Order: sequence, then C-alpha cells, then structure tokens
Amino acid sequence: MLDEDSIGARVSASRKLRGLTQRRLADIAHVSYSLLTKVESGHVPATPAFLAAVARALRVDLAELTGQPYRGSTAREDRVHATIPEIRRVLLAHGVPTVDTDTDPPLPVQELAGAVHAASALRQAARYAELGEVVPELITQLSRAAEHSTGRRRSRAYALLAEAYSAADAVAYKLGYSDLSTLAIERVCWAAQQAGDQLLEGAATWLRASSFLATGGYAEARALLTTAHDRLEPLLPHADARTWSVYGSLHLKQAIVAARAGDAPRAWAHIGEADRAASQVPDNNYYQLAFGPSNVGIHEVAVAVELGDGTEAVRRAQRVNLPGNLPAERSSHHYIDLARGYLWHGDRRGALRCLQQARSLAPQQTRYHPMVRDTLQALARAERRSTQSLRGFAAWVGLPD
Repeated sequence: MLDEDSIGARVSASRKLRGLTQRRLADIAHVSYSLLTKVESGHVPATPAFLAAVARALRVDLAELTGQPYRGSTAREDRVHATIPEIRRVLLAHGVPTVDTDTDPPLPVQELAGAVHAASALRQAARYAELGEVVPELITQLSRAAEHSTGRRRSRAYALLAEAYSAADAVAYKLGYSDLSTLAIERVCWAAQQAGDQLLEGAATWLRASSFLATGGYAEARALLTTAHDRLEPLLPHADARTWSVYGSLHLKQAIVAARAGDAPRAWAHIGEADRAASQVPDNNYYQLAFGPSNVGIHEVAVAVELGDGTEAVRRAQRVNLPGNLPAERSSHHYIDLARGYLWHGDRRGALRCLQQARSLAPQQTRYHPMVRDTLQALARAERRSTQSLRGFAAWVGLPD
C-alpha cells in the first residue's frame, strides 16, 4: 500500500530534481526539518499549509505534489472526469459573441431556478459525476436568460448563474483541476457583480479567497476577506439571517487562512467573531455557505488540525453535534479533517473510523481527496500489519496494495 507516487515521494523527487537537500528545502519553505523528513518518508500526512509552502519553494504547481487529478483505471471509475471538457468549454465561452440559433424564447428564470436548486442539491451531496453532467447546459441556459432579461429578472438570472458557476467550481476543485476551478471562481465573482447583490458578492469573495489558500497566498486572501466583512459591518445593527451568515462565513474563512499561516491567536479570534454571528442565527444554507453553530464547531476542529494540534482537534470534536440536514459535502470534509487529528493524536483506529464515516457520507469527495490518500499512506506506514479494512479502503481509493 506504500505508493511510490505518494505525496511524500513526489515532494522528495521534486526536491532532488532541483538539487536541494532536505535541510535546504525546509529552510526555503519555512517548514520544520522534522516535518519534511516525516512527510517524505510517509510517516505523517502532509498538511495543506505544508504543501502550499513546499510547492511555492520548489516553484511547482500544487498538483505536481498531490498527483491530482486521480484518474480511474476503468471507464466506470473514470466517469466523473468525463464531464470536465464540457465544463471547460462553457467556462471559456464566457463573453464570446455567438449566433443564437435557438428560435425558442429563453427558458423562464423561475424554471431555471428549480434546475439550479437541483444542481446545488447534487453539489451538497458531493455527487460530482451527476453534477458535472447538468452544469454545462445549465450555465448555457442561464447565460441566455440573463442576456434577454431586464430589471429584477436579470438580477435573479445572474444570481442563479453565479450559483451554477459555483457548482462548476465544485466539480473542478474536488477532482483536482485547480486552474479550471480558478476560472470558474472568476465567473462566479463576475456574475455576482452583475446581480447587484452585496451579500452574494461577499459569498463570492469567500469562494475567491479559497483560491489563494492552495498557493499560500495568505496575505491576499486576508486582504480580500477583510475588505468583504468590513463592507458588511455597517449592516450588522439591523442584520437579517442572510447577512449574519455571510459575515460569519467570512470570519470562518479568515480563521482557516490564519491557521494555515501559523497565526493561532488570529485564527481563534476569527472563530470568536464567527461564533458571535452564529449566535444570531440557526444552522442554515444561505448562499450555499452552510453557516450556523454547527459549522462554527466544525471550523474549530479544522483550525486545530491546520495548526497541527491533533489532541486539541479531537477534544473540540467531542462537542460537535452534526445535524442530519447538514450538507454531506460539509460533514464528510469534517471527518476527513478529523481523521488527521486522530492520527496526530496517536489514535489510528479513530483515524480510519473517521475516513470510513466520510466515505459513507460522501463517497466521491472522499475518494478523490488528496488528504484521504495521504492519511491512508501514513496509517499503512504506522501499522506493522495492515488490517483488512485498511487494505480494502486503500483499494477503493485506488492505492496499490
């Protein structure tokens, strides 16, 4: 199960290609020498912050270290990737003059709203193969409807288009097509501006900040998010649930940015601000942000994991009660994070149990997540004899026996 194409092996190969010693790379990337050696040997999983720092130091794209996208060995396993070319085409078609050969009037915005709602449900369930099938045509139809609409209908069409572009980003990002994800996010921001909805623009900024996380652009992400929540602060004295949800979500993203940058006090301060916002609203899913007390609890665990404190992550996880209506995409990601926390805490059974829970909630997200593969590699390295359940899980993900 110890894959020569693991993240650690890829870091090692890229380092050697550039003639760097482990000590020198650790110095350039500003990561600990001990952590680098353990990641390269497969004894501990790489953190997203570690990967961003090392990729930047080596001057390589993050995908060169993660090995994404992970392609299947059969047509059935690879089906989820088959939608990427068409998604790419519709994203590139933005702003290109076309001859409208369709003599029928554009579909009513209300009818398209139902289709967007269905697509977002697929996204929240992390059913990316099915989502990828419907998103391209949905973007095409919404673009046409927006071009032929005026007034409130136009604003509504662009708001729906932003949501559809966000769904396209979900497929691209989760499958490891980072450049395509960045392009989709640019389209989200553009459509949100066209819609003229300040809160939607805030949600789009939340998404845009994610692009900087993978590249270690923490200062840029912080600047974007600070500007966005500063714009919303004047609304807080009379804020409704939507405003609190966007405002709180921006602080949650700020917390992750700070944790990735190694700034623990700032990270926990943003968690505090998000908790204040969550005290004003119940769990909800305005703008697909899944904000509320439950998501604040999830982010407390995530911040501890990002800071490399597995014991604190496990401790905080004991207080997290995930409601049944929380999107599977969000709850599954929580267990993927928590698996790393349990591993660092020294509880390998707990780590595998979390990965199994993530799989039961959102199989496609779990199968294609780089941190899942890296955690499995570390579990295999730590076990003298791999268990049947560990081998079976690794085989399902696509790791060699």
